[in-house]
Amino acid sequence: MARKESSCVTIISVASGKGGTGKTTVATNFALSIPNVQILDCDVEEPNAHLFIKPKIKNKVPVFIPIPEIDKDRCNFCGKCAEVCAYNAIVVVKEKVLVFPELCHGCGACSYFCPQKAIKEVDKQAL
Repeated sequence: MARKESSCVTIISVASGKGGTGKTTVATNFALSIPNVQILDCDVEEPNAHLFIKPKIKNKVPVFIPIPEIDKDRCNFCGKCAEVCAYNAIVVVKEKVLVFPELCHGCGACSYFCPQKAIKEVDKQAL
């Protein structure tokens, strides 16, 4: 009698709302203890499981994040963009808007709430 192989897939997720709790440490060590495993690091802020498992990366796909670009002709320096930015990625000083791309999370609040529609989002390749 032939035996039929069963394909069983088990998905284990490690999650927490707080940073620094050891999610990546637990997940990577667990993954390393199981044969034939696939690990996905879905941390949107700082995916760094690769630091623990040191994979051989065969190909890379570029990922982009939308970053605000200010239209100086339309902007009246009202400061609404800076007011709604939860990450302090935009500052308005002396009729100048400063954008800090490294702080921007690409949420789009600045462009959405700009009363002058002076902000468009441009793609910046994530590292």
